[in-house]
Amino acid sequence: MVSEGRLSESFLCADIVQALEPYFGPGPVSLELNALRSQLESTVRPGGLIGVSSRMRTIHNLIGKAKDHTLPVIILGETGTGKELVARCIHNSGPRKQSAFVAVDCSSLTPTLIESELFGHIRGAFTGADTKKKGLVEAADNGTLFLDEIGELPRELQAKLLRVIQEHEMRPVGSTDAKPVNARFIAATHRNLKHAVDEGAFRRDLYYRLNVFPIEMPPLRERKTDIPLLVTAFLTKYLDSMRPIESICPDFWRSVVSHDWPGNVRELENFVARCIALGSGPTLRDEDSSLIPEESGNRPLEAKDTYRLDAIERQAIVRVLKETEGDKIAAARILGIGKTTIYRRLKQYGQSAI
Repeated sequence: MVSEGRLSESFLCADIVQALEPYFGPGPVSLELNALRSQLESTVRPGGLIGVSSRMRTIHNLIGKAKDHTLPVIILGETGTGKELVARCIHNSGPRKQSAFVAVDCSSLTPTLIESELFGHIRGAFTGADTKKKGLVEAADNGTLFLDEIGELPRELQAKLLRVIQEHEMRPVGSTDAKPVNARFIAATHRNLKHAVDEGAFRRDLYYRLNVFPIEMPPLRERKTDIPLLVTAFLTKYLDSMRPIESICPDFWRSVVSHDWPGNVRELENFVARCIALGSGPTLRDEDSSLIPEESGNRPLEAKDTYRLDAIERQAIVRVLKETEGDKIAAARILGIGKTTIYRRLKQYGQSAI
């Protein structure tokens, strides 16, 4: 994965290890470049999941248990933690890896066409349905259907999805005939579905049907020993077409590792890309770390907000909107959410949010 000769041997060295000891402890992970390259090569899973921390070893263990059966899986975690990568690892490690992996962002589907997108329709089912269309559920037959942000699925469609999961059959819009479907269902959400059930926004029966095999992705602030591997991977991803990096100063590492990264792995990747694009010279220095947005800062979250995903989500949305100068579509793309979701959140926050 890491191209030999693209990064110098001074990229990671003993003084960096010493600089990071307050965060990592004495030597729980090797920071020498050659060892880091080897770790990266040996630990990246088929779906691209990177991590050797104790929290990530638990995730890898759960993936190993989930890959060989067809039970539904629900992946929980903050935005940007890599929930889709976990789903791809499960698919690519299991017996269905030769079949389709179909990813569906439930928050970005057009409300008026969401049923047709998922289940397809027959010709003449509604105005404009001039031809028959195969839905995403059918496209995942014999493979895996990944339902991202399942908490955003309209409640009226949750019953149809439940039937598909339980009965392994579906009815396209306008059809009276059921079609068999053999898809493996993996869902993901950054929301607390149990609270959504209690509030009546999510069906209780669907929640329990999906919650057979839960996997909770840790936020990046709880697995900081993975940051060197992640930075190495992102540098490799962007080096060929952008700024070549030959070394990294210890002060840069201190800033990166001490940061809370409320946007998680996605925010870290965007930061590395910005460093390469906006900086100069072959060395990443402490001044490059100034590209970390001040709004997300290194300040600790207040105790009452530490585990509130909605507070973290709002902080990330507001920060990215400022970076994009209010461009909501661009912000949604950076955050990895649907444009309908960002408009909905802003309506909840009110004009004071931006």
